[in-house]
This record gives sequence, C-alpha cells and structure tokens, in this order.
Amino acid sequence: MSSQHGPIQVATGLTQPAAYDPGYQPGGAGRNPRRALRGWLMWGLLIAGFTIAGLALAAYFQASLGIVTVLLALLLAALPLGIVVPTFLWLDRFEAEPTKYLVIAFLWGALVASLVAAIFNTGAMLIIQAAGDPTSAMAATAVVVAPVVEESLKGLLVLLIWRLRRREFDGLTDGLVYAGITAAGFAFTENIQYLGQAYAEGGGELLAATFIGRGVLSPFAHPMFTALTGIGIGIAATARSTGVRVIAPIIGWILAVLAHGLWNLSAVTGGSGLLVGYFLIGVPVFLGYLSLVVWARRREGRLIGRHLSPYADAGWLSPGEVTMLASMAHRREARVWAKTNSGAAGLRAMRDFQDAASELGLLRQRMYHQAANDRVLITERELLDDMTTARRTFIGSTR
Repeated sequence: MSSQHGPIQVATGLTQPAAYDPGYQPGGAGRNPRRALRGWLMWGLLIAGFTIAGLALAAYFQASLGIVTVLLALLLAALPLGIVVPTFLWLDRFEAEPTKYLVIAFLWGALVASLVAAIFNTGAMLIIQAAGDPTSAMAATAVVVAPVVEESLKGLLVLLIWRLRRREFDGLTDGLVYAGITAAGFAFTENIQYLGQAYAEGGGELLAATFIGRGVLSPFAHPMFTALTGIGIGIAATARSTGVRVIAPIIGWILAVLAHGLWNLSAVTGGSGLLVGYFLIGVPVFLGYLSLVVWARRREGRLIGRHLSPYADAGWLSPGEVTMLASMAHRREARVWAKTNSGAAGLRAMRDFQDAASELGLLRQRMYHQAANDRVLITERELLDDMTTARRTFIGSTR
C-alpha cells in the first residue's frame, strides 16, 4: 500500500493518495535535537528583540507624554482591537494559523515596525525640514516617506513568514491574516501616540475627536493598506511562475504605499479634503475590503473541499467528511457531535482532525501549483497520520 514515503504514491508533479488500509498505523517523526536548539535560539532572539523595542517605546512615551496620559491613550487604543483582531481570526477559522505566529505578527507591528518607522520618519522629517518650512516637512513626510517606510516594515513580516515558514503559509487568506494582524499591532502603537498627543495638547475634547476619527471611523485603515501587500504575497505563494512569485509581492506593496499615501494626503489637507477622502475613497474601499474578506473565507472552504476529494476517493476520508470540512457550519455541527459522543477528548480530537485536514487540503493546493518534493511528501504523511489518530479518538475506535 505504501511507497517509500509512507501512504503516498508519487505522480508527475503531484501526489496521488494510495488506497487507505484500515489496519494502517500512524508513524511518529523523531525529534531533531539540532532543530530544537535552533528553535530555542530563534525564540530567544525574538523575545530579546521585542523586549528591547518595547522598552524603547515605553521610555519614549513616558518621557514625551507622561505615565497617566500614556495609560489613558493605551486604554483607548486597545478598544479598536476588539473589532479588528476578531475579524481576522474569523477569516482564519478554516485553517487557523499557529497562535505563536499571530502573536509574533502583532508584536512585530506594535513594537519593531512602529519603533523603526518612528526613527526613519523623524529622521526624514528633520532632513526635509532643514531645506524648507516645518509644515511642508510634516506634509511631505506623511504623504511620501511614511507610507513607504511603514508599508515596507509591515509587509516584511508577511514576506518573512512566507519564506521561512512555508508550511504555515497557504496563499491568499494567510496573506490577509498575517498582514491584518501585523497592521493592527502597528495601528495600536500609533494610536497611543496620536491619542496621547491629542490629550496633552487639547484635553478631553481633542482626545475624543481623535479617538472617533482613528478608532471609530477608520480602525481598519492600516490593515486595509497592508492587506494589499498580503494579497500580493498570497498570490505569489501559490503561483507556478517564478516571475509572478517575484512581481506579485512588489505590485501589492506598491498599491499599499499608494493607498496609504492617498489616505494621508486627504488627512493633511484637512476640512473638505478629509471628507472627500473618507467618503469617496475610504468608505468604498472599506466595503470592498469587507467583501474581499468574506469571499476569501468562502473560497478557502471550497479549495479545501476540492483538494480533499482525492483522499475521499482513496478511502482516507468519507465523502461526508469532505462536505463537513468544506463548510464552517458543518464543522461546528461535527464538533458538537464529537463532544456529545466522546466528551472533551472527542471535541479536542475533532478540532485536531479538522485542523489537520484543512492544512492537508491547502498543502495539496500548493502541490498542485508546484511540484511535490520529499519534504512536502513527509508533511503530507504526517498530516494523514494526525487525521487518522484524531478520528480514532473521536469515534472511539482503534481502526
């Protein structure tokens, strides 16, 4: 039944599942000590970097605004996160990204990208200011410099995840999710600064106006900009052409910079310019953005169902399971059934089964666009093992 790669047979450019054997026993991959050491070193560097960036931002806010103002601004800046972050978690329900990577994305935006952007933006404004008046320098920085710097830094995290953690990056939806979470973190820190400055300069009245403008009317501004880069990287992740894999992220980044620059331009003009930018550009783009999010989620469900069908043909899944896995409503029904049938352990197993199946379906999508290799085949075998083990748990069977 099994080839040298396990329960998989290799076809030209794609794998074809072998027929399922009810007596198949999932294997276990050995732990690589050197890989574990590299993982610990990576996490140590990340924690150290985030800590340094966080301390630097805290020191800057405390020195420029004062602790009371910073705490008030932080509280208000956190409120929009209650809308923005759940939106991307909702989009990510079919094949949930690892929590640790989502946390890294948020911290990258909130700490690293914010700190580096502040340094570059301030430096650029001082250079421009030396050659002209302060008002022109602020406008040029907001419209030209800030969009390039900020979208580059936010998009860099999405690019790194795609290049370094390809197993966790399956295409368009993942590009949107990582871009949105990173941008939410960036907007959070930026809002602390703007809200704190508003309170320090104009008291409660200016603080309320700033919160309405940034936290109520445009909480998705930064995610919408960076989502364009995420879309470009998501397209590249499933592209067969090397040219598309190179050009798509660049085009996405350029569109993100242009959208960010136009938004800032409408803000610096004030008055009628801000209203025109908001209602003629911001609102239509936001509605289109929401439509894209809904479409992307439905598309991911369809892709999972389509690419899991060969495993149903080979007996690894039943047709009913494929139907269930392609619909979020049916997934919820399955989790209720598993909990009723096998308790908390059954519910955990069903979730593990659904997660592994989603990852398998999206892995097969990548295999369809790019030739299979030994590493992909090993991942496929591991996911089939995970699904087999989970199913036997929630149905209470050893076969």
